[in-house]
Amino acid sequence: MTLPIDLHGRRVLITGVSSGIGLGIAGSMAQAGGTIAGCGLEAATAPGVQAFFAAVQQHGQAATYTALDVRDDAALAAWVDEAAAHMGGIDLVISNAGRSVFKGAAACTVDEWHDAISLNLAAHWKLCKAAYPYLQQAQEPVIIIIASNHAYNTIPGCFPYNTAKAALPGLVQSLAIEWGPQVRAVGIAPGFIDTPGGDAWFNSFPDPAAERARTEAMHPAGRIGTPAEIGALCAFLCSPYSRFITGSTVLVDGGRSALMQDG
Repeated sequence: MTLPIDLHGRRVLITGVSSGIGLGIAGSMAQAGGTIAGCGLEAATAPGVQAFFAAVQQHGQAATYTALDVRDDAALAAWVDEAAAHMGGIDLVISNAGRSVFKGAAACTVDEWHDAISLNLAAHWKLCKAAYPYLQQAQEPVIIIIASNHAYNTIPGCFPYNTAKAALPGLVQSLAIEWGPQVRAVGIAPGFIDTPGGDAWFNSFPDPAAERARTEAMHPAGRIGTPAEIGALCAFLCSPYSRFITGSTVLVDGGRSALMQDG
């Protein structure tokens, strides 16, 4: 017996597709059959954008890409309208774009606070709001918002990133109860995922390989996660198998949060 995930004919918006988790999501959604409209900060000629097209087209699916800053309200709304016109509608929204802003609460400036909240919180709501009229016309539409394990447990010096991410499960709940039963809303809170940002973190230490090994050992799973694993979960959550999942945020952290302290 098989449980195939078939998203053929499903029209998907994904933000932040040119690297890391967003790139992994795009590949998995295309593998399941989705048509993808992606956006990111990079120009269309950038290597990450070419990797996005390759990840989608290797599965025989169509893709479009728009360079934009999701903090730009007018550009974001215009992209949603253009993507809907190009694809003939929108069925699935995966709001992924975000960036770490790690400061101490006292050291964080007001401008850094506003920037973090604009990107890591407000832009998710604005994207969903812009897409909502199209989702109302779709069959079994789904919104997925990418949060972080920092929404639940954090470490010193991760403000205001963790504050913004902590609000996203609340946004998921609000969308689920206000736009349901027609629209499902689900959050995903990834832990440490193997991305270029993670590589930059490891490379900030004198011995990157030792720091990676130490980090992996802190996870009961014995490793850190992959973008493809987050993408596969997105595909599952957008499938009919997940019809009873809405209003909740799934923590995907290799068991890291199960530990009371580092051992």
